[in-house]
Amino acid sequence: MAFSLPDHWVWDFWLADDGADYHIFYLHAPHALGNPDLRHRNARIGHATSRDLINWQNHGQILETGPAGSFDDTATWTGSVVRGGDGLWRLYYTGSRFLSPSSNANVETIGMAVSDDLFAWRKQAGPIAVADPANYETLGTSAWPEEAFRDPWVFQGEDGLWHMLITARANNGAVEERGVVGHATSADMQTWQVQPALSEINGGFAHIEVPQIVTVEGTLHLIFCCDSPKLSGRLAGQKGGIWSVAVPSELGPYPIDRASLLVPEELYAGRIANDRNGRAVLLAFNNVQADGVFAGSISDPLPVTLGRDADGMPRLELEAQS
Repeated sequence: MAFSLPDHWVWDFWLADDGADYHIFYLHAPHALGNPDLRHRNARIGHATSRDLINWQNHGQILETGPAGSFDDTATWTGSVVRGGDGLWRLYYTGSRFLSPSSNANVETIGMAVSDDLFAWRKQAGPIAVADPANYETLGTSAWPEEAFRDPWVFQGEDGLWHMLITARANNGAVEERGVVGHATSADMQTWQVQPALSEINGGFAHIEVPQIVTVEGTLHLIFCCDSPKLSGRLAGQKGGIWSVAVPSELGPYPIDRASLLVPEELYAGRIANDRNGRAVLLAFNNVQADGVFAGSISDPLPVTLGRDADGMPRLELEAQS
């Protein structure tokens, strides 16, 4: 059964696995808002657990927004959870600060919270990473309505450093072609240095949302999302959704100009995990459906397999359902 809440919309999410339970951390906002488009200003992070990625027990909200004027004073957005060598779990999340009730202009930066058990979380002083204008677009430097620096995906690299992939935009090029995978590094999971992007502009995407590096059947892939209105260049006029592309190494370079659509945008913000049988599965949130209604729930896992493009390049595909 899909994960849903009776009185809240649920959308972006991320997973952590403690070896016994899967933990899902999800964005939610109340139906009482009336208009689902208002959910972004009112997003909070919730937590649920499952043994099988299908049956979930909800544990409710884990964080509140910050005080007025803080980097996360409007909403808490998408992130990732990883465990360090000290045994602590760290939640890296997006803090969103809208500048006005009547404007969509907002500034997005990265914050962090820590936990001993994945249930009780303690916010750390933040933000810990912000858009560096030397490499990334900042609010007001183009017609784009936000300072995009969100959706941190954190992993420990083969070099021993911690790496953060970020939804960001380059500070050059056509406005609709500036979507890049931002990058930051840390030796201690606490202090982060913002680095140049791991992908190039002109890939066909105005933004590259919820990036994740995954290994499926021994091959490395970047998965991310981009919706139809934000496609440009080679992809203009096509349908958006969840995208994937094979990558040569965990730190790229990421050839997003060769990315292909994995799932259309009726499903969005996809995450790939391994079930207890070691099978790669995709979960995503149920987005706007054919009737134009925003569903606001999370799908059951969909098995993912490895296919090939016409030129032989590995690509991810959903496994055919019998």
